[in-house]
Amino acid sequence: TFVTNKARQRAVAIKDGEFDGSDFAGVEDDALINAYKSRMELIYLMFPLAGPSDEEERLFFPPDIKAMFNRKAPTTPQEFPSFTTQLERDAKGFRVHLDNLAAKYPSVAERVRKFKSDLVTGDFGPPKTSRVEPIKYSGGGGVLSEGESYYQIEGYTVVRENGQMRIAGIRFFTRLF
Repeated sequence: TFVTNKARQRAVAIKDGEFDGSDFAGVEDDALINAYKSRMELIYLMFPLAGPSDEEERLFFPPDIKAMFNRKAPTTPQEFPSFTTQLERDAKGFRVHLDNLAAKYPSVAERVRKFKSDLVTGDFGPPKTSRVEPIKYSGGGGVLSEGESYYQIEGYTVVRENGQMRIAGIRFFTRLF
């Protein structure tokens, strides 16, 4: 469901990738997009472990795993390819960590099962209480063009691309203040 247009993928990666402090001018599209995808994979894999008790926290997020989530983006374009490779290794390593936890601890296996079940059974359609109307974009950021129509459905920004609806952005958290 991710957008297929390479320029838009790059813009989404820059906007939502949390690569603060990076100079993207000399970074190749594929490196930037792959870094974004690996970072998103890490976030999704972390969700089943969210909200641990103090005891679970130490088990779920030992120092080497915490380091994956605290990794800072490079400041020069030349460092970005190795950063991308590291994020890809992090995502694979976290997947192994999660699989090992689930194999060893029934409570983790249940967390993963429940997370998957909630995803499969979740209601991801448009809201039934209101009509979803297109919004005309007016702002910077590069993901959408000036005047382009898009939809805001729950935390998703959705665009029409080649006759299909595609996700152009996800907002996981909303400020409460």
